[in-house]
Amino acid sequence: MKRSLNILLIGLLLVGLVAVSGCADSAEGSGTADDVAEEEVPVYIVGTEPYFPPFEYADENNSNEIIGFDVDLINAIAEDQGFEIEWKDLEFDALIPALQSGQIDMIVSGMTITEEREESVDFSEPYINAGLALAVAVDNDEIQSVDDIEGKVAVVQQGSTGSQKADELKDEGVIEDVIYLAHVNDIILNLQSGRADFMINDLPVTQAYISQNPGVIKIVDDQIQSESYGFAVKTGNTELLEKLNAGLANVQADGTYDEIMEKYF
Repeated sequence: MKRSLNILLIGLLLVGLVAVSGCADSAEGSGTADDVAEEEVPVYIVGTEPYFPPFEYADENNSNEIIGFDVDLINAIAEDQGFEIEWKDLEFDALIPALQSGQIDMIVSGMTITEEREESVDFSEPYINAGLALAVAVDNDEIQSVDDIEGKVAVVQQGSTGSQKADELKDEGVIEDVIYLAHVNDIILNLQSGRADFMINDLPVTQAYISQNPGVIKIVDDQIQSESYGFAVKTGNTELLEKLNAGLANVQADGTYDEIMEKYF
């Protein structure tokens, strides 16, 4: 009888311990799930061509770090909207294909909003007004305006709106040829070497280069055409697009946008 009683007591004790342990595990498990839910932050892959100062370019003190106006702006938007970003370095004309194939989630790369591109991607609200500039080597006195480019050779960034404008001029028989290159620095070298007569590039980028490197190139004539930059997402990705637009509106309203503008322009 005593043996049976002892067995019964041990059994009840084990059941109690299991029950208490189960409750503790359940409570701990529930808390962990809540913590995980609270800590889960969306991470978006951002494609960029980081040779486009002052919008995106490699830090001279750390070539692995991308800095610039676009970088600061998208970081501010990410903080406002509660997401994180990872950067992916791509050639400019590879950005839209990478977005369409799912390699990246958005494009942040000084990309001009055009009707042609809107057939392939969805754009955010414009975040800066830009335009195209005509520039030549600083010692080139032959080209004073767009009226002087007949029969000349243009150099442009491949896939840019500058390249589209140059193509139009060539198709119209105004200019002789167009050289397409991947990076702005290579474009400048072609002007200096005399391989090309003039460049067509985004006005803010050209102005920034002249400011940092005086005595190399100069802008001639007025702005060729007006245009605006936007962030691009895959067509139909309304969730991310809404975050970008909401975040942009918020950083513009609270003064963050103006601070970033003052830093780079």
